Amino acid sequence: MSVMSCPGCAGAPLAEETARRSPASAAGDTISLSLPGIHCAACVSGVERGLAKLPDVLDARVNLSLKRVTVLTRGDVDEDHLIGALLALGFEALPLDSDTLRAGEGDPTGRALLLRLAVAGFAMMNVMILSVAVWAGAADATRQLFHWISAVIALPVVAYAARPFFVSALSVLRVGRVNMEVPISLAILLASGLSLYETMAGGENAYFDAALSLTFFLLIGRYLDHRTRAAARSAAQELAALEVPSATCIREGQPVRVKAAEIVVGDLVQVPAGGRVPVDGVIDTGRSQMDRSLLTGESLPVAAKVGSKVVSGEVNLSNPLIIRATAVGQDTTLRRMAEMVAVAESGRSHYTPLADRAAQLYAPLVHGVAALAFIGWFIATGDVRYSLNIAIATLIITCPCALGLAVPAVTTTASGSLFRKGLLIKSATALERLAEVDAVVFDKTGTLTDGTPILEDLQSLSVEDRAAALALSQSSDHPVSRLLASALEGMQTTPSVLEEIHEVAGDGVEGLDGEVRVRLGKSRTATGGTVFQRGKGPEQTLRIDEALRPGAQELVAKLQSQGLDVELLSGDTEFAAIKLGARLGLKDSRGAMLPADKIAHLAALQEHGKRVLMVGDGLNDMGAMAQAFVSISPASGVDATRASSDIVLLGRSLAPVMDALKVSRSARARIRENFGIAICYNSVAVPLAVLGYASPLMAALAMSSSSILVILNALRVRA
Repeated sequence: MSVMSCPGCAGAPLAEETARRSPASAAGDTISLSLPGIHCAACVSGVERGLAKLPDVLDARVNLSLKRVTVLTRGDVDEDHLIGALLALGFEALPLDSDTLRAGEGDPTGRALLLRLAVAGFAMMNVMILSVAVWAGAADATRQLFHWISAVIALPVVAYAARPFFVSALSVLRVGRVNMEVPISLAILLASGLSLYETMAGGENAYFDAALSLTFFLLIGRYLDHRTRAAARSAAQELAALEVPSATCIREGQPVRVKAAEIVVGDLVQVPAGGRVPVDGVIDTGRSQMDRSLLTGESLPVAAKVGSKVVSGEVNLSNPLIIRATAVGQDTTLRRMAEMVAVAESGRSHYTPLADRAAQLYAPLVHGVAALAFIGWFIATGDVRYSLNIAIATLIITCPCALGLAVPAVTTTASGSLFRKGLLIKSATALERLAEVDAVVFDKTGTLTDGTPILEDLQSLSVEDRAAALALSQSSDHPVSRLLASALEGMQTTPSVLEEIHEVAGDGVEGLDGEVRVRLGKSRTATGGTVFQRGKGPEQTLRIDEALRPGAQELVAKLQSQGLDVELLSGDTEFAAIKLGARLGLKDSRGAMLPADKIAHLAALQEHGKRVLMVGDGLNDMGAMAQAFVSISPASGVDATRASSDIVLLGRSLAPVMDALKVSRSARARIRENFGIAICYNSVAVPLAVLGYASPLMAALAMSSSSILVILNALRVRA
């Protein structure tokens, strides 16, 4: 039996399967969840396959870069169900608001700039081809024809491609100010207008190629500048996306699913195991373990029982809870934190980049020189046309392109260099600010440490106690129990056969080993910590520490050797912060720092003239990172923290942070050199233009040469 292969027939099932799996093609609800624990392709596969097995899930797609999964459902599946399923698969999941995340997707500004750049470049090349014939001595009729063809090509292109400069110039002129775009726009308009006049009057010279060249090179600078800005939403918006969009309330004795905005103070709200608390409140029913790492940075869960306070953003790890809402909507901790971040972000915007500072001097100076050149030549010759030619040549030759490219060319080169070293630059001014840093503040958990607890003192347990401890830990889902089980299994321990095993939330797990009761959990004495106890014998403490992130020790030592002030601020306990600080040789380590405390501490440093680099990864660090002069976040941090940072550390090692400091200083030197090149060039070129030795066309060629020189100098950035 033969089978005929038809591309259309063979492709149809594939197309149908693609359409079936495409979220856009199927009717249903879309749920977005954050997956902070995924880190590799195996995690992606595990999540997608696990969710695909659920009966009401149509499709699940994981974005590893954003640590996020988008799930298409039939509408009968809620977030809590998906979170529970993922928890069973071994992945922590947090809800995200799909509508909030969808807002601002894509990069229309970048696409528009790239299109304008392409149009300007294409038109410039065509007009220059026509100009070659004019330079070669084309006859009158041919010259006029080429001028008119150039006008037809150039004028609509200038109107379209240079629109960003015109809009920016008009916006500042309306309020009585000038910026770099004002002389740029004036030069483009005058070159285009004079060229059109010369064409209509039958003149020998037209400068459409100069207007297009100016537009093209300036758009390169504008696009390079845009590329250095990450296509990330504001940190406050990302923080809003972390809010729980809906919850289950107990009303008239019945569970009712309501939107978070409909919850009122006094409502009883159900929080399932694995769910995130939607409001601030007090536990009314139940006992559990709460993960507060997003808010405080604490690496270990905290026991919670009836009467314990909980706040929005905490994750319920163990058992279902019912909480009574005490703060909702704008009054929740998560929303107040978003407001603090927004205020801190706006404060950082007062930084003035070098390019803007240069523009404040450049714009009025260029206008003054061009105006004086026009007035002087008009008085001397009485020829408006000739005087205007010299004024336009002066505006063009003063090289706004070189100044416009001075910063973005360097930052783009530096950003590429750092990306290869494992750092993603998100802010256009981050490198300039980083070069001025004289103090560094680190978070602890997840930043200086990798967030993974490590157990010590296991060797002090007897073989019998290790076997019992393994049996207890294997019966519990508590993070410390899972850690202990993994460590003991690695020591080739065989678990004991225990009876009557049961777990008490906030206390531990216990059972019978023969006739003796054994317990693993929280210490009942003043010593605190995690302990193993056999019968009424002494508690044997199991010390829990955290592994340092690779490169942390070396980075701290290098920063201190260069004279920078280095501090540690942690939401973890004072003891844990001081202990880690001592390991790293830090003189100033502070623990039990709430988000507002971190912001206040950085503000105090800034009042004393310090320019602080903040390195953090948790939700509790967001306000401090926005308050800091410049900030870095590991990619393992939560989405909102990465959004609030200026630079993202892509790998596990902290060593690239030192590279960032070196590259930023090199970039600052190249930027200053570029401004020096522009100044030296202008000091020679401007007098030539003012004295009438440079036509607008010659000015455009000189401007292009200086722009290329600036770009070549930018390539010298190195660590």
